[in-house]
Amino acid sequence: MKLPESVCINEVVLRDGLQLENQVVGVESKKKLFDHLLEANVKSFEFGSFVHPKLVPQMANSGELYTAISGQNKHIDLIGLVPNLKGAEAANRVDVKKVNFVFSASDTHNQQNVRKRTEQSLEELKSLQHYCERNDMEVGVALATSFGCPFEGVIPAERIESIVDVISDLDIANITLADTTGMANPKQVYELLDRLVDQFPNQTFNLHFHNTRGMGLSNIMGGLQAGVRRFDTALGGLGGCPFAPGATGNVCTEDVVHMLHEMGIETNIDLDQLISASELLSEILNHDTPSYIRKAGKSTRKYPVPNQI
Repeated sequence: MKLPESVCINEVVLRDGLQLENQVVGVESKKKLFDHLLEANVKSFEFGSFVHPKLVPQMANSGELYTAISGQNKHIDLIGLVPNLKGAEAANRVDVKKVNFVFSASDTHNQQNVRKRTEQSLEELKSLQHYCERNDMEVGVALATSFGCPFEGVIPAERIESIVDVISDLDIANITLADTTGMANPKQVYELLDRLVDQFPNQTFNLHFHNTRGMGLSNIMGGLQAGVRRFDTALGGLGGCPFAPGATGNVCTEDVVHMLHEMGIETNIDLDQLISASELLSEILNHDTPSYIRKAGKSTRKYPVPNQI
C-alpha cells in the first residue's frame, strides 16, 4: 500500500456539521467547541459560511465567530465558505484571510444551491479571485457533487477533469472534491484522483466525504492510495447539505484519526482530547443518543455514534 507518513485533517463541524441542525448554536458555544478542538491540536478549520441568513440561519453568526476566534492562534487555518462574490465581500469585512468558493460539478445541483449553471460559477470564480487578490485573501474551491449528483446521477470523470483544468489556471490554493451525498466508492475515488494528481501535479487536492452508505473511511483509503494528503472531516460525523436530498453526515473525525493512527499515519491530533470535544458537542446539541466504548491510546471513553448526533 502506498501510504504517507502524515496527512492534514480539516475540521468542518462548525460549518458543514452544524448547518442542518434545527437549533442555531450561539457564538459562545461554538467558540467553546473550537477551543476544545484546539486543545486536541486541530490546526485547520472550516469555521462557517457567508451565505444569506434566510437560507442557512445556522451560519448567520459566522462573522461574529471569526472575530471571536481569529486572534487566538496565528498558526491555524480558518476558512470561510462563500457561494459568490457577495459572500467573499462579507468575509472580507471581518478580515477573513482564507475562503472556499463552493459550486457544483452538476448543473442541476448548482441551480439548487447557488441559482447558477456550473459554467456561470466558473466565470464568477475569476471575478472572485481578482477581488481576493486585491484584498490579500487566499482562495480555495470546493467542487460539490464531484462523485455523483442526487439529481443527475454519476458525474463523468471527464467533466471533473475539464472543470479542474479551468480552476488550476487561476492560482487556486487547493481544490476540494466533495462527495456531497455519499455516492462515491473507493475504486472511483482512486481512479479519479490518480488521474487528476498525475495531470495536475502542482495542484493541492482535498477530499470531502459524506458517510451515507458507510463508505467514508474506505473512500479516504482510495484517496490516500492516489496521493491525496488532505481530508475534510466532521466531529461526531455531523453534517449534510441542505440543498441535496438524502445527504447525511460527514465522515467522522474521531474515526478517521483513529484509523490513520492505527496505520502509523500521523495527524498530530490528540485522539483523547478529540473524543472529549465530541462529548462536548453532544452536550451542546442536547442530543439523546446511544453511545459506545472506543479505546483511544491508553484511555477508554464514550462518544456518540457517528451520524446520529
